Amino acid sequence: MSSMEQFSFGVDPISCHAWNKDRTQIAVSPNNHEVYIYSKKGASYEKIATLREHTQRVTSIDWAANSNRLVTCGSDRNAYVWSLNGNNEWKPTLVILRINRAATCVKWSPEENKFAVGSGARLISICYFEQENDWWVSKHIKKPIRSTVTSLDWHPNNVLLAAGSTDFKARVFSAYIKDIEKKPSPTPWGSKMPFGSMMQEYGGGGGWIHSVTFDAPGNRLAWVGHDSTVNIVNTSADVGVVQTIKTNLLPFLNCVWAGPTSLVVGGHDCELYMYTVDGTGKPTLGGKLAVEAKAKTGKLSAMAKFKQLDSKATTEQDTQKSSTHQNSITQLSIHTGAKEAVVKLTSTGADGLMVNWDYKKLESSAKGSKV
Repeated sequence: MSSMEQFSFGVDPISCHAWNKDRTQIAVSPNNHEVYIYSKKGASYEKIATLREHTQRVTSIDWAANSNRLVTCGSDRNAYVWSLNGNNEWKPTLVILRINRAATCVKWSPEENKFAVGSGARLISICYFEQENDWWVSKHIKKPIRSTVTSLDWHPNNVLLAAGSTDFKARVFSAYIKDIEKKPSPTPWGSKMPFGSMMQEYGGGGGWIHSVTFDAPGNRLAWVGHDSTVNIVNTSADVGVVQTIKTNLLPFLNCVWAGPTSLVVGGHDCELYMYTVDGTGKPTLGGKLAVEAKAKTGKLSAMAKFKQLDSKATTEQDTQKSSTHQNSITQLSIHTGAKEAVVKLTSTGADGLMVNWDYKKLESSAKGSKV
């Protein structure tokens, strides 16, 4: 059995995707204002719905597993919650975000009673349903965010929220809404958690934060930046110490915990890489996932070699990359399993490809690979 399944949804870049609970349907946006829902039919996928409500590019999608609700946000400064009606049609409900810049990322909380929306307005909107008025309202986390929020991830306790932004900082905030949830218990990130409190702040590096992620217990936070670094904080060791590894690779856009000691990253290098994490939180490059041999090319004559070098700045005839993705990996998500034990991963890219990776097979082969 192959270590991956590859599907193409066309030539347009896939800017974001989200799976339903049983992984029979996937919502993708081909870098425009629409969201397409595909259903798995045998070995292929069939488009079953098109969601048209945004007027500008959709920037993020998240699918609530238990309530089966989709939330989307876009450059039009709007977010919509989509629900299936009695006719099996997706109907949108507008969310009152109160922002004056593009919405950039969205994430349902673990209990699915609220979601967070990051934006270019230098704030995070925490959205929840107000029963009295029958609409989705939001509260804002503003200080001390100084630039666009690019990535969000919820702590398992449904209260703490990690956020990465283009001010080079990764932060942990309290998103406690007293109207809809009980008072939270103390955590290693902090004990007092009124809404909007910044529990921790990390950064000062040389690049935008592209992706943040808590591990399964919520005791460690990992993030990747545009300075080609992988960063991890382990509260069990020291909540104030950041373990950073600098790489000579192109910047990563995504990071996902794949086990208690494994972190998978991907981005502009078009490849997936695995990092092993020790007890202090220090990451070490474990290897490249899904290494493929490059196709052999025929020999060139001396004249042809010089012509090739002059016109293309290379003597190689093959322009195909050795990686599965031929362009940047735009999003990485868990297909099967959970953060504590991933079985399959899904990646989508700017090349229009969606790839389901058998992580267990790739993990064993990656440990002996060279980068």
